[in-house]
Amino acid sequence: MAELYPPVEPYDHGMLDVGDGNRVYWETCGNPAGKPALVLHGGPGSGAGPFWRRLFDPAAYRIVLLDQRGCGRSTPDAADPQTSLAANTTGHLLADIEQLRQHLGIDAWLVLGGSWGVTLALAYAEQHPGRVSELVLFSVTNTTRREVEWVTREMGRVFPEGWAQFRDTVPAEQRDGSLVQAYARMLASPDPAVRERAAREWCRWEDVHVSTHPGHRPDPRYQDPRFRMRFARLVTHYWRHAAFLEDGALLRDAGKLAGIPGVMVHGRLDISGPPDVAWHLAQAWPDAELVLVDAEGHGLSTDTTAAVLAATDRFRPPT
Repeated sequence: MAELYPPVEPYDHGMLDVGDGNRVYWETCGNPAGKPALVLHGGPGSGAGPFWRRLFDPAAYRIVLLDQRGCGRSTPDAADPQTSLAANTTGHLLADIEQLRQHLGIDAWLVLGGSWGVTLALAYAEQHPGRVSELVLFSVTNTTRREVEWVTREMGRVFPEGWAQFRDTVPAEQRDGSLVQAYARMLASPDPAVRERAAREWCRWEDVHVSTHPGHRPDPRYQDPRFRMRFARLVTHYWRHAAFLEDGALLRDAGKLAGIPGVMVHGRLDISGPPDVAWHLAQAWPDAELVLVDAEGHGLSTDTTAAVLAATDRFRPPT
């Protein structure tokens, strides 16, 4: 892992009432007078842990983290089967981001996103380009129907034994249809044993399809039954709706990003998020630089982390 900035604690935090019975956790770290920077975590459902703070120079940036609806410290918790996800859509998350920006008195901010956070960051920037000073994105995804089908079915060509277990977890009569829909149905089962099996197998497959780079280690968060349930419910909810976006809209509307400088960092070995997604976006967004890291996969390893740090350093103001 590249050398991150030292750990830093929040100087302020709170719970923002965003309506629909939801309260979103937020925190600010670093320099209160620094350049505002927003972190959009992955998943959906991972939450924003302390690691994200360390991707920025705390002397130069006012770092804003939030836990998206239903996860992390936000309430209600999607790990609880009775928590409705009806008011948990991309449109709701974009409105939450804008409400938080206004709450904190920020005019515009750098937006950093990883994996699912890239999809959300692109949707936000295309909807509110005047509020985004720069974009720093890694493990680029658009969460299109093609990408969802790739991860849940076509990836079986790369990891046939792992995918067979993933597929065979769902009822036999559903195995030739949408597997993300099938898992979502299992996660909504009245039988807690069925829900738990679906969450466990979904997260096991998540660990398989991101394991292409040397030194990969299983995600320890999947050992927590509540994290597994929260994560699986939110991922399947967003994936089965293709991020609640018109399919292909993020690439189609990339012209709206004109004038926003950006850096996209992507591992050449990222099979779960094939590099062509980032490459096509770079062709449509002339103000972006695409950094392809040859020996790394999905997420942040040594060289991808170094590239993200270089990007936030490039965009930081003088201290």
